[in-house]
Amino acid sequence: MSLIDELKRRNVFKAGAAYLALGWVVTQVTSTVAPLLHLPEWIGPVVVWIGVIGFPFVILFSWVFELTPEGLKRESAVDRSASITHVTSRRLDYIIIGLLVLAIGLFAFDRFAALRSEPAGAAHAEKAPSTSSAAIASSATALPPASDTSIAVLPFVDMSQAKDQEYFSDGLSEELLNLLAQVPQLRVIARTSSFAFKGKEVGVAEIAKTLSVAHVLEGSVRKSGNTLRITAQLIRTADSSHLWSETYDRQLTDVFKVQDEIAAAVVGQLRIKLLPAQQVTNLHRTANTEAYNQFLLGNQFQNRNSIEGYHLALQAYQKAIALDPGYAAAYAGLVYAELYAGDYAETAEENTAARQRALVAADKAVALAPELADGYSARGWLRSTVTWDWTGGQADFEKALALEPGNAATQRRYGLLSLNLDRMAEAIAATRRAIELDPLSSAAWNNLGTMYYVNPDQFPEAREALNRAIAINPESSFANSNLATLELLQGHAQAALEVFRRAGEVWSQTGVAMAEHTLGHGKESQRALDELIAKYAHDSAYQVADVYAWRGETDKAFEWLERAYVQHDGAISAIKADPILKPLWNDARFVALLKKVGLPP
Repeated sequence: MSLIDELKRRNVFKAGAAYLALGWVVTQVTSTVAPLLHLPEWIGPVVVWIGVIGFPFVILFSWVFELTPEGLKRESAVDRSASITHVTSRRLDYIIIGLLVLAIGLFAFDRFAALRSEPAGAAHAEKAPSTSSAAIASSATALPPASDTSIAVLPFVDMSQAKDQEYFSDGLSEELLNLLAQVPQLRVIARTSSFAFKGKEVGVAEIAKTLSVAHVLEGSVRKSGNTLRITAQLIRTADSSHLWSETYDRQLTDVFKVQDEIAAAVVGQLRIKLLPAQQVTNLHRTANTEAYNQFLLGNQFQNRNSIEGYHLALQAYQKAIALDPGYAAAYAGLVYAELYAGDYAETAEENTAARQRALVAADKAVALAPELADGYSARGWLRSTVTWDWTGGQADFEKALALEPGNAATQRRYGLLSLNLDRMAEAIAATRRAIELDPLSSAAWNNLGTMYYVNPDQFPEAREALNRAIAINPESSFANSNLATLELLQGHAQAALEVFRRAGEVWSQTGVAMAEHTLGHGKESQRALDELIAKYAHDSAYQVADVYAWRGETDKAFEWLERAYVQHDGAISAIKADPILKPLWNDARFVALLKKVGLPP
């Protein structure tokens, strides 16, 4: 008898199969029960290693011993004619089948529980846009119909035991969004709008109506040590049916591979035929896992839109760059962190230094990754608001949009550049495109409102856009200030005063000084202006100039505009589109200032 036949006779193969099936059941039970009992993370790996170590002993035991009616005996001591291995073989068959059925049932239950426990978002993000009925009603009317190639990527839910991986699950969602946005045939909703539903009990149908999309991608992330379990599912919003779902168990070092697999599966399900030149690649990559981790943290902090958030983002991006000096995406993120943190600096010198560091970071991002749109977009924004290099800024934005036309933030900023260059039709078109990609972006609706209120004939459109911006984010200083300015331009000084008072620091003092002047309250106007100068003269000279221009004090207005020019105040880039400065437009000093800033007369 051959060795294989003897192994079969002694049921060695079946004993091994039964042991493996039992091991799979034990592993599944452990992974399900351990989080519920708050057991340490090392329990799972220990159970697996015990199973691996025990396997050769089971094989050896089944070879050496045989089950008999009198109990276990050494195989060599059993008479072959009295052997009951054929009976034991049938019993092992039943055991194997039973264990396999149990294992499949546990696996199916785990998958079902994971899918059922995934809401559309996790904890409420700081300053997330409102999804109130007012915001939904006003946003939906301007959006295109939901095409079969439209999709929103909702924030993946952190299912980790410690609930400390929100930045990672959010980052994964954003990276998937960026990957899908590279497919020209897809309309992919931007982060601001997709994340607006985070932590809210909103159904797929309502999300679809609000964002005008035909599909939603959602999922969860469960991290244990260096192991990830990522679940993703693609839902058709018309009937809430699941087109595709998958669970990936990977090591943390394989996260980019998982992103690619999910993106490819979604594209395949949507039946988008890509040309060879349209390969989806993730240029936010780095070989250093911890650098990528810091990059995601930087994005999370940056999206808080707070002073503390910008400083924390600075630290995270700097750590990512220290770990990987060639990490272009981290340099691009650093640009905005430096710029926004610098806006809150206590002195003009600190603000200037931060802007210089931002420019260096932008150049570095472009040099390291010429195919990364983020670097061009960041540098284009700096050139058009800080250095007033309009030609360079336009070239950077055009390059960024050529690489990533579906980026809502770049479209919005390009719209502002076009506005400043007095190309109104182009400005409105770019901003409308940004709104299509990001329907719940308060910033985009606010920008559209400022474009419309330059022309008195379009005041109704300006009011509609600004009301939408405030419905989405009632706390927006920019939107409230601009709506109050519109009230002022239309002669509603009392209404303007009330709105200005809720616009926040700087904007409140600026607006109150103008509105009180129109109401004939000279002392109150001067009090507000004095407060503005005392607190914010070092970085808000432009707003002081606005007050003087509105009050008809032309010489003072030009004095403060000159100070804004020296400060490189970003607001001065919009002087041609500021209706408050209209009394100055025909003054020779205004034309001279335009020339100094590099804007066409």
